[in-house]
Amino acid sequence: MPEHTLKRFDEELERLSATISEMGGLTESQFAQALRALRERDTEIAEKVIAEDPRVDALDEAVQEQTLRLLALRQPMAVDLRVILSSIKIAAALERIADYAKNTAKRSIVLSQTAPPASAVAGLDRLGRLVRTALKDVLDAFAHGDVVKAHDVWERDEEIDQVYTGLFRELLTYMLEDPRMITGCTHLMFIAKNIERAGDHVTNIAELVSFRTTGHGFDEARRKGSAAMYATAKTPTGPTP
Repeated sequence: MPEHTLKRFDEELERLSATISEMGGLTESQFAQALRALRERDTEIAEKVIAEDPRVDALDEAVQEQTLRLLALRQPMAVDLRVILSSIKIAAALERIADYAKNTAKRSIVLSQTAPPASAVAGLDRLGRLVRTALKDVLDAFAHGDVVKAHDVWERDEEIDQVYTGLFRELLTYMLEDPRMITGCTHLMFIAKNIERAGDHVTNIAELVSFRTTGHGFDEARRKGSAAMYATAKTPTGPTP
């Protein structure tokens, strides 16, 4: 960020970035712990994730207060305005990721009382690790203003979607083959969707990192690896015999 005549303005912008970084670190920890609770069937860890969620919400509120103050008192323009506006959106995305972590923790408590397919849980863990790595990397990109690294994270969204689609189909197969699996697999489906949506928010943060620095996101259309889930067979057309 450029230096300003008013040192106080620079300090306020640095404080805003520091608050987002703190929020990002807590969100990353929450997400990782939720995955651990699921993997290890540990209800104590899951309860801690749920209990810590208000801390993320408080940091989100702090970002909103800081941005409103900067907009009202400093009347920022150009890059400063982009930094402030993107900060609100990044904080909102992190808050949603933390909510998905909390929801995952809640469902992992229910799943600890059942016997879900081990291979499906392993697939879910793989999906979670992909998103967790992307979250870590996009937070690093944010901290250093690294647009190249942010674009790399943005491109990984397709792989996350593909893994999610494969897992979704696997869970459907389990439920069709054995109705006793329906309850456990339904919870796993919701968790998988939570993780996939968290990945979407990570991708949004990557675009915002680019916007902060360049004034725009990424030019390419985002490829969605889950598109095959919604594809329908086309009815052949031609003359009626």
